[in-house]
Amino acid sequence: MTTQPLLNRRILVTRGASQAPRLSDGLRELGAIPIEVPVLEIVPPESYQPIDTALRDLAQYDWLIVTSSNTVRVLAERAFAVGISLTKFAPQQIGAIGPATEKAAHEAGLNVTLTPQDYVAESLVAELKGIAGKRVLLARAAIARDVIPDALRAAGAIVDVVDAYRNIVPAAAPPQLRHAFARGLDAVTFTSSSSATHLAEAAQAAALPLPFPYVAAISIGPITSQTLRDLNWPPAAEADPHDIPGLIAAATRVLGNR
Repeated sequence: MTTQPLLNRRILVTRGASQAPRLSDGLRELGAIPIEVPVLEIVPPESYQPIDTALRDLAQYDWLIVTSSNTVRVLAERAFAVGISLTKFAPQQIGAIGPATEKAAHEAGLNVTLTPQDYVAESLVAELKGIAGKRVLLARAAIARDVIPDALRAAGAIVDVVDAYRNIVPAAAPPQLRHAFARGLDAVTFTSSSSATHLAEAAQAAALPLPFPYVAAISIGPITSQTLRDLNWPPAAEADPHDIPGLIAAATRVLGNR
Protein backbone atom coordinates (compact mmCIF):
# COMPACT_ATOMS: atom_id res chain seq x y z
CA MET A 1 0.00 0.00 0.00
CA THR A 2 1.32 3.43 -0.88
CA THR A 3 2.66 5.59 1.93
CA GLN A 4 1.13 8.60 0.17
CA PRO A 5 -2.57 7.73 -0.20
CA LEU A 6 -3.41 11.36 -1.03
CA LEU A 7 -0.84 11.68 -3.80
CA ASN A 8 -1.58 14.75 -5.96
CA ARG A 9 -5.01 15.30 -4.40
CA ARG A 10 -5.75 19.01 -4.32
CA ILE A 11 -7.34 19.76 -0.96
CA LEU A 12 -8.58 23.18 0.06
CA VAL A 13 -7.58 24.26 3.58
CA THR A 14 -9.92 26.94 4.91
CA ARG A 15 -8.28 27.60 8.29
CA GLY A 16 -6.92 30.99 9.24
CA ALA A 17 -3.40 31.65 8.02
CA SER A 18 -1.81 31.21 11.46
CA GLN A 19 -3.59 27.89 12.08
CA ALA A 20 -3.36 26.30 8.63
CA PRO A 21 0.19 24.83 8.73
CA ARG A 22 -0.61 21.87 10.99
CA LEU A 23 -3.38 20.66 8.69
CA SER A 24 -1.50 21.51 5.50
CA ASP A 25 1.69 19.81 6.67
CA GLY A 26 -0.22 16.67 7.64
CA LEU A 27 -1.92 16.49 4.26
CA ARG A 28 1.35 17.16 2.44
CA GLU A 29 3.03 14.26 4.24
CA LEU A 30 0.45 11.96 2.65
CA GLY A 31 1.14 13.33 -0.83
CA ALA A 32 -1.68 15.86 -1.07
CA ILE A 33 -1.36 19.36 -2.49
CA PRO A 34 -2.89 21.60 0.18
CA ILE A 35 -4.40 24.79 -1.23
CA GLU A 36 -4.63 27.39 1.51
CA VAL A 37 -7.46 29.89 1.18
CA PRO A 38 -8.15 31.33 4.63
CA VAL A 39 -11.84 32.15 4.96
CA LEU A 40 -11.50 33.16 8.61
CA GLU A 41 -9.67 36.19 9.91
CA ILE A 42 -9.43 36.87 13.63
CA VAL A 43 -10.10 40.52 14.52
CA PRO A 44 -10.77 42.23 17.87
CA PRO A 45 -14.30 42.40 19.27
CA GLU A 46 -16.27 45.61 18.95
CA SER A 47 -15.01 46.51 22.42
CA TYR A 48 -12.67 44.96 24.95
CA GLN A 49 -14.55 46.55 27.86
CA PRO A 50 -16.76 43.52 28.67
CA ILE A 51 -13.86 41.06 28.75
CA ASP A 52 -11.65 43.50 30.68
CA THR A 53 -14.40 44.02 33.26
CA ALA A 54 -14.89 40.26 33.62
CA LEU A 55 -11.15 39.73 34.09
CA ARG A 56 -11.01 42.34 36.85
CA ASP A 57 -13.75 40.35 38.62
CA LEU A 58 -12.33 36.95 37.70
CA ALA A 59 -12.10 35.74 41.30
CA GLN A 60 -15.90 35.87 41.68
CA TYR A 61 -16.47 33.05 39.17
CA ASP A 62 -16.73 29.36 39.99
CA TRP A 63 -16.07 28.26 36.40
CA LEU A 64 -14.17 29.63 33.41
CA ILE A 65 -15.03 28.03 30.07
CA VAL A 66 -12.88 28.65 27.00
CA THR A 67 -13.89 27.49 23.54
CA SER A 68 -10.73 27.86 21.44
CA SER A 69 -7.01 28.52 21.58
CA ASN A 70 -7.73 31.99 20.20
CA THR A 71 -9.94 32.64 23.21
CA VAL A 72 -7.14 31.65 25.58
CA ARG A 73 -4.67 33.89 23.75
CA VAL A 74 -6.97 36.91 24.02
CA LEU A 75 -7.66 36.24 27.71
CA ALA A 76 -3.93 36.17 28.42
CA GLU A 77 -3.32 39.33 26.41
CA ARG A 78 -6.16 41.26 28.05
CA ALA A 79 -5.21 40.05 31.54
CA PHE A 80 -1.73 41.45 30.97
CA ALA A 81 -3.20 44.69 29.59
CA VAL A 82 -5.36 45.30 32.68
CA GLY A 83 -2.70 44.10 35.14
CA ILE A 84 -4.44 40.92 36.27
CA SER A 85 -2.71 37.62 37.03
CA LEU A 86 -4.69 35.08 35.04
CA THR A 87 -3.18 32.15 36.92
CA LYS A 88 -3.67 33.70 40.38
CA PHE A 89 -7.30 34.71 40.01
CA ALA A 90 -8.64 32.06 37.61
CA PRO A 91 -11.43 29.87 39.02
CA GLN A 92 -10.52 26.42 40.30
CA GLN A 93 -12.83 24.89 37.70
CA ILE A 94 -11.84 25.48 34.07
CA GLY A 95 -13.46 23.83 31.06
CA ALA A 96 -11.89 23.68 27.59
CA ILE A 97 -13.37 22.38 24.36
CA GLY A 98 -10.83 20.16 22.62
CA PRO A 99 -7.18 19.25 23.16
CA ALA A 100 -5.83 22.29 21.28
CA THR A 101 -7.74 24.61 23.61
CA GLU A 102 -6.61 22.61 26.64
CA LYS A 103 -2.99 22.80 25.48
CA ALA A 104 -3.23 26.58 24.98
CA ALA A 105 -4.76 26.94 28.45
CA HIS A 106 -1.96 24.93 30.07
CA GLU A 107 0.63 27.04 28.24
CA ALA A 108 -1.08 30.12 29.67
CA GLY A 109 -0.70 28.66 33.15
CA LEU A 110 -4.30 27.54 33.59
CA ASN A 111 -5.23 24.23 35.18
CA VAL A 112 -7.96 22.72 33.00
CA THR A 113 -10.25 20.47 35.03
CA LEU A 114 -12.66 19.39 32.28
CA THR A 115 -12.14 18.60 28.60
CA PRO A 116 -15.13 16.73 27.16
CA GLN A 117 -14.70 13.35 25.56
CA ASP A 118 -16.20 14.70 22.33
CA TYR A 119 -14.75 18.03 21.31
CA VAL A 120 -18.06 19.85 20.91
CA ALA A 121 -20.01 22.29 23.05
CA GLU A 122 -22.84 19.84 23.73
CA SER A 123 -20.44 17.31 25.22
CA LEU A 124 -18.93 19.90 27.55
CA VAL A 125 -22.36 20.89 28.85
CA ALA A 126 -23.36 17.24 29.33
CA GLU A 127 -20.28 16.54 31.45
CA LEU A 128 -20.63 19.56 33.75
CA LYS A 129 -21.99 18.49 37.12
CA GLY A 130 -23.38 20.47 40.05
CA ILE A 131 -23.52 23.69 38.08
CA ALA A 132 -26.75 25.05 39.63
CA GLY A 133 -26.13 28.36 41.39
CA LYS A 134 -22.55 28.58 40.14
CA ARG A 135 -21.16 31.67 38.44
CA VAL A 136 -19.69 30.90 35.03
CA LEU A 137 -17.59 33.07 32.74
CA LEU A 138 -17.79 31.92 29.12
CA ALA A 139 -15.24 33.46 26.76
CA ARG A 140 -15.81 32.79 23.07
CA ALA A 141 -15.95 34.21 19.57
CA ALA A 142 -18.61 36.79 18.82
CA ILE A 143 -21.79 35.41 17.23
CA ALA A 144 -20.99 31.89 18.43
CA ARG A 145 -23.81 29.43 18.97
CA ASP A 146 -25.74 29.77 22.22
CA VAL A 147 -25.64 26.05 23.10
CA ILE A 148 -23.38 26.45 26.13
CA PRO A 149 -24.92 29.53 27.82
CA ASP A 150 -28.47 28.36 27.14
CA ALA A 151 -27.83 24.91 28.58
CA LEU A 152 -25.94 26.25 31.60
CA ARG A 153 -28.70 28.72 32.42
CA ALA A 154 -31.27 25.96 32.04
CA ALA A 155 -29.28 24.00 34.63
CA GLY A 156 -29.41 26.94 37.04
CA ALA A 157 -26.00 28.50 36.44
CA ILE A 158 -25.40 32.26 36.40
CA VAL A 159 -23.57 32.86 33.12
CA ASP A 160 -21.66 35.86 31.82
CA VAL A 161 -20.65 35.69 28.15
CA VAL A 162 -17.81 37.81 26.80
CA ASP A 163 -16.61 38.11 23.21
CA ALA A 164 -12.87 37.53 22.92
CA TYR A 165 -12.68 38.12 19.16
CA ARG A 166 -14.63 38.16 15.91
CA ASN A 167 -14.27 35.97 12.83
CA ILE A 168 -14.60 37.77 9.51
CA VAL A 169 -14.11 36.77 5.88
CA PRO A 170 -10.77 38.15 4.63
CA ALA A 171 -11.04 40.49 1.66
CA ALA A 172 -8.62 38.29 -0.29
CA ALA A 173 -10.71 35.13 0.14
CA PRO A 174 -13.10 35.48 -2.86
CA PRO A 175 -10.41 36.01 -5.53
CA GLN A 176 -8.17 33.35 -3.97
CA LEU A 177 -11.09 30.93 -3.91
CA ARG A 178 -11.96 31.68 -7.53
CA HIS A 179 -8.36 30.91 -8.55
CA ALA A 180 -8.26 27.66 -6.54
CA PHE A 181 -11.59 26.53 -7.97
CA ALA A 182 -10.46 27.23 -11.52
CA ARG A 183 -7.37 25.02 -11.09
CA GLY A 184 -9.46 22.16 -9.71
CA LEU A 185 -10.11 20.71 -6.27
CA ASP A 186 -10.68 17.20 -4.95
CA ALA A 187 -11.90 18.13 -1.48
CA VAL A 188 -12.45 20.98 0.97
CA THR A 189 -11.67 20.62 4.68
CA PHE A 190 -13.86 22.36 7.24
CA THR A 191 -12.64 22.82 10.82
CA SER A 192 -15.66 24.67 12.22
CA SER A 193 -19.17 25.80 11.41
CA SER A 194 -17.73 29.26 10.78
CA SER A 195 -15.36 27.89 8.14
CA ALA A 196 -18.38 26.45 6.30
CA THR A 197 -20.53 29.58 6.46
CA HIS A 198 -17.60 31.84 5.61
CA LEU A 199 -16.65 29.68 2.63
CA ALA A 200 -20.23 29.96 1.42
CA GLU A 201 -20.03 33.74 1.77
CA ALA A 202 -16.72 33.88 -0.09
CA ALA A 203 -18.07 31.59 -2.84
CA GLN A 204 -21.08 33.83 -3.31
CA ALA A 205 -18.83 36.89 -3.56
CA ALA A 206 -16.69 35.03 -6.12
CA ALA A 207 -19.78 33.99 -8.12
CA LEU A 208 -18.99 30.30 -7.60
CA PRO A 209 -21.53 27.49 -7.26
CA LEU A 210 -22.08 25.96 -3.85
CA PRO A 211 -21.61 23.12 -3.29
CA PHE A 212 -18.60 22.83 -5.54
CA PRO A 213 -19.45 20.17 -8.16
CA TYR A 214 -17.65 16.84 -7.68
CA VAL A 215 -15.69 18.20 -4.70
CA ALA A 216 -15.89 16.31 -1.39
CA ALA A 217 -16.59 18.20 1.82
CA ILE A 218 -14.61 16.84 4.81
CA SER A 219 -15.94 17.88 8.22
CA ILE A 220 -14.19 17.99 11.58
CA GLY A 221 -17.27 17.19 13.65
CA PRO A 222 -21.05 16.87 13.96
CA ILE A 223 -21.87 20.56 14.34
CA THR A 224 -19.80 21.46 11.29
CA SER A 225 -21.42 18.58 9.43
CA GLN A 226 -24.89 19.92 10.23
CA THR A 227 -23.88 23.37 8.99
CA LEU A 228 -22.69 21.79 5.75
CA ARG A 229 -26.01 19.96 5.38
CA ASP A 230 -27.80 23.25 5.93
CA LEU A 231 -25.73 24.57 3.01
CA ASN A 232 -26.84 21.56 0.91
CA TRP A 233 -23.31 20.14 0.94
CA PRO A 234 -23.49 16.93 3.01
CA PRO A 235 -20.00 15.91 4.12
CA ALA A 236 -18.42 12.92 2.45
CA ALA A 237 -16.71 12.12 5.75
CA GLU A 238 -16.53 13.36 9.33
CA ALA A 239 -13.45 13.27 11.52
CA ASP A 240 -13.38 10.82 14.42
CA PRO A 241 -11.92 11.96 16.73
CA HIS A 242 -12.93 15.53 16.01
CA ASP A 243 -9.46 17.00 15.62
CA ILE A 244 -6.87 17.70 12.95
CA PRO A 245 -5.42 14.16 12.79
CA GLY A 246 -8.98 12.86 12.60
CA LEU A 247 -9.74 15.29 9.77
CA ILE A 248 -6.68 14.12 7.83
CA ALA A 249 -7.73 10.51 8.36
CA ALA A 250 -11.24 11.34 7.10
CA ALA A 251 -9.79 12.92 3.97
CA THR A 252 -7.72 9.80 3.42
CA ARG A 253 -10.78 7.58 3.74
CA VAL A 254 -12.58 9.58 1.07
CA LEU A 255 -9.79 10.30 -1.38
CA GLY A 256 -7.39 7.45 -0.78
CA ASN A 257 -9.57 5.00 -2.67
CA ARG A 258 -10.36 7.27 -5.60
